[in-house]
Amino acid sequence: MSLLLDSFWRAAAYCVHPRVIALSFLPLVLMVALSLGLGYLYWQPAIDGVRAVLESSDLFSSFATWLQGMGLGNLLAVLAPLIVIFAVTPVIVLLSLVVVAVAMTPSLVAMVAERRFATLQRKKGGSLLLSVIWSLGSTLLAAVALVVSMPLWLVPPLILVLPPLIWGWLTYRVMTFDALADHASTDERREIIRRHKASLLGIGIVTGYLGAAPSIVWASGALFAAAFVILVPVAIWIYTLVFAFSSLWFSHYCLAALEKLRAEEAAAALAAMPVITPSPEPLALADGATRSRSCS
Repeated sequence: MSLLLDSFWRAAAYCVHPRVIALSFLPLVLMVALSLGLGYLYWQPAIDGVRAVLESSDLFSSFATWLQGMGLGNLLAVLAPLIVIFAVTPVIVLLSLVVVAVAMTPSLVAMVAERRFATLQRKKGGSLLLSVIWSLGSTLLAAVALVVSMPLWLVPPLILVLPPLIWGWLTYRVMTFDALADHASTDERREIIRRHKASLLGIGIVTGYLGAAPSIVWASGALFAAAFVILVPVAIWIYTLVFAFSSLWFSHYCLAALEKLRAEEAAAALAAMPVITPSPEPLALADGATRSRSCS
């Protein structure tokens, strides 16, 4: 627990570092271009399509009648945009994670290592190619999990649980690998994951919930279309900064765990070394010779 809290506060302090803030704007350019492009091409058709599906549903007609009876008929106007937002948000999160992992995480890990773990040996247990393959494979699995679980999102509590859990698992998989890729060997990385899996998954889930927080900005964008162009970059930058924070948290935690693991291994190796004690016979012989000389 002390390692978990220590790495959390260190990561939070690093987020205000000018280098981290500057790096957080790099993925923003790509994500803004992608979001605005998709929004320009597909925003209105997506809303119209969702609205057409809702209006053709008998269940939705009953729900709409109930809302109007409760005096909440105005919510129907924003229901379709909100559904589109909730459907698009996971895609934005996944793409942000991949961009951050490829563009930001190596720089952030290097900064943490340079400032705090300068003497930690680099064993190069993972290459850039392996990191990209690992990130893409994990992202594909998370995307499949999101698609499969989407029908369960209609159950009100599950939409607040399932997406952050999936994002947390993905964050844990990607960030742990990247944080240890340069410094740990393959065996060390597996041992750290085995020992600290619960804590690492907990970090991923916490950052997964933090990643869901900017959805409020997206919802505001649906309600206030005039400010949508401004709110989209703000939301994506918050996503990017959250992932930068998660990268720093994983880096501090994993490198500290690696340092502790190597210290334990060094202590165990030192304890296993045979202790060579001097033989008492020569001393006894020397003692006898001294006595014989004194008698003569």
